[in-house]
Amino acid sequence: MRKPFVAGNWKMNMDGESSIALVKGIAAELDGDIRERVDVAVCPPFVYLAEVVSAARSTGIAVGAQDLYFEKNGAFTGEISTAMLKDVGCNYVLCGHSERRHVIGETDELINKKVTAAISGGLLPILCVGELLEQRDAGKTEEVVEKQIRAGLAGLNEARAMAVTIAYEPVWAIGTGRNATPQQAQEVHAMIRGLLAEMYGQKLAEQTRIQYGGSAKPDNAGELLRQPDIDGLLVGGASLKADSFAAIFRSV
Repeated sequence: MRKPFVAGNWKMNMDGESSIALVKGIAAELDGDIRERVDVAVCPPFVYLAEVVSAARSTGIAVGAQDLYFEKNGAFTGEISTAMLKDVGCNYVLCGHSERRHVIGETDELINKKVTAAISGGLLPILCVGELLEQRDAGKTEEVVEKQIRAGLAGLNEARAMAVTIAYEPVWAIGTGRNATPQQAQEVHAMIRGLLAEMYGQKLAEQTRIQYGGSAKPDNAGELLRQPDIDGLLVGGASLKADSFAAIFRSV
């Protein structure tokens, strides 16, 4: 049985004071029963990671970074290594978020290097995949998602691939007012699980958690999480307020 996993991606929002207040607010909603039923994580901006880790200590809230660089150290101005993230107490790291792909311009090859570096450095990567609106309208959803997963996991054996969470983010449903229906999301999640079975075997496919990341909100979280292959949510704007984020993970 896969334990649901709900993660909040704060993106380029918050300040130090509000970050701590948000973590404390989320922690107040995490009673023992919820902790048993769902894994909860937050991904703040780099500059607030240490403060958030400190505030989240002993609350049951894990902390992830929004990105990393694949080199261990060196002359890479502005970049952050896995060792640095581990040093401040991170557990997870996002790799290949749609904004990194389509706004910053990251390639599948670069994302694969980041996934590989994260695992080697002791972090748990959340590999984000998903199609643009024109790709969905052209009927290329499965083609695009399969390419991104195969490229993102390239070179990983089964033992290392076990460390990866997949997050399916239909780019056309992020901040656009359009949402994928639970049935549309389930279709892609089922395809991803089938692809993982083809690549690594049924055991890994059944154990891998696949999150949905397309404008998840309190009013659609429950129906999404009732789908058999949706194992959690990667939440954007709704994770910036404790009450709305709590309503999402309580819907589990």
